[in-house]
Amino acid sequence: MVSPDTLPPPPPLAELMAENPLALFLDFDGTLVEIAPSPGDIDVPKGLADLLRNLRDRLDGRLALVSGRALDDLETHLGPCELCRAGSHGASRLLHDGSRLGEAPEGLPDDAVAELRAYAEKHDLYYETKSHGGALHFRRSPEKREATLAFARDFAEGRELCVTSGKGVAEIVRHGATKEAAVEAFMAIEPFNGATPVFIGDDVTDEDGFAGAIEFGGFGVAVGDRISGKARYRLESVTAVHNWLELE
Repeated sequence: MVSPDTLPPPPPLAELMAENPLALFLDFDGTLVEIAPSPGDIDVPKGLADLLRNLRDRLDGRLALVSGRALDDLETHLGPCELCRAGSHGASRLLHDGSRLGEAPEGLPDDAVAELRAYAEKHDLYYETKSHGGALHFRRSPEKREATLAFARDFAEGRELCVTSGKGVAEIVRHGATKEAAVEAFMAIEPFNGATPVFIGDDVTDEDGFAGAIEFGGFGVAVGDRISGKARYRLESVTAVHNWLELE
């Protein structure tokens, strides 16, 4: 694991673009927008979708958002973004024109959702239904982290599900719902194929995205002060990410 203090900032974006065709994969919460107490409370900078479309054009289309959010939730905050995007931690993938890349994710059965909702209500957590599974949010009650993760792991065991944890959330997902899988899917097609991938993210689940970028000769950029096991570079904040991406 690498301390954030030992990771340098990445070279300027223009410099990297001049060296090789570049493909950017961007996390959303904590990377492009500030983390909020609950998923619906985020403050999306005005004009962000337009700025991302401009960046997409500079990269000849090689830009994808890769978020833990469901794609319809992402669109609620960004509007029709006309970008390649992967939601639900990579399980649901769309091209910039809205056509699907790969199979649609499968949700949890009704009885499983009912059990998760009941747990959330009992323990004063927020439950979020996702196309690939479900999420128990404890960001408002960080002291409930270990108990929530323990419940999620017990719940997933025997159901052919797995658990991913992030900042204030435990997600119960189907196998293969990873950001690494999303990078692999996009890198297999034009215009991403053959480019150098760079994945930027702030959370534990973004380590999978870093691994995907490394697999294709690229690298990861960690955001914030979290210790990373795979990132090559670091940007200290959402503002630093915007500055590095030249979103202006």
